[in-house]
Amino acid sequence: MIDTVMFDLDGTLLPVDTDKMIMDYFKAISKKISAHFEPSFFQNALFTASMDMINNLDPDKTNEEAFFDSFLKIVKYPKEKLMTIFNDFYENDYKNLGLGVCKNEYVKMSVELLKEKGYDIVLATNPIFPDIAIKERLRWAGLDHTYFSFITSYERMHYCKPYIEYYKEIIYKLNKDPQNCIMIGNDVDEDIVSSSIGFKTFLVDEFMINRSSKDISTIDRGNYKDMYEYIKRLPVVR
Repeated sequence: MIDTVMFDLDGTLLPVDTDKMIMDYFKAISKKISAHFEPSFFQNALFTASMDMINNLDPDKTNEEAFFDSFLKIVKYPKEKLMTIFNDFYENDYKNLGLGVCKNEYVKMSVELLKEKGYDIVLATNPIFPDIAIKERLRWAGLDHTYFSFITSYERMHYCKPYIEYYKEIIYKLNKDPQNCIMIGNDVDEDIVSSSIGFKTFLVDEFMINRSSKDISTIDRGNYKDMYEYIKRLPVVR
């Protein structure tokens, strides 16, 4: 029986164009740190380290460790000084990126309905950001982090999407059965891949990403209202 629902964040709970959001983030943090690094050099370093983190498959290295192992080799700057700047950015400047975001009414309704029905709700966002940034984006979506029993951040996880190891790690950490889980997301490659280990899936298609043009004809999918109706049809678990 389904007892767990996992949500992607960007383009799913948070109605944004993910690629644009990432570009806005790169520009904002580069501006923040421009007194210490030339912006294009910093952005290239940030991109390279982020890709190294995404492709890291070392089970003994968190995503945060993978990122800084790569990043510090490029920028050659004391980590403690970088962390002071990064933390100040996330605590202050980062919230400005959410000023133009329009939350969707069906998002909060869907999460609250799942809570009422007794489901375990997991935020299965790609863990390439620290916990503080993910919780801030949840606020943009009109959600509190306490709705979720577990949030995948770069401090906690050792793998990233689209690798199936990411989903296997969540299952292992939470002692879940994939057959009892639903993954709701907007990215065919990163979210619907969870079906390969037994997840049921729902594709939110308003901000859909399908970079490899996969056939989605057999996938349950729809807009935000359809997502809410899909959740309404789920049975009460307790």
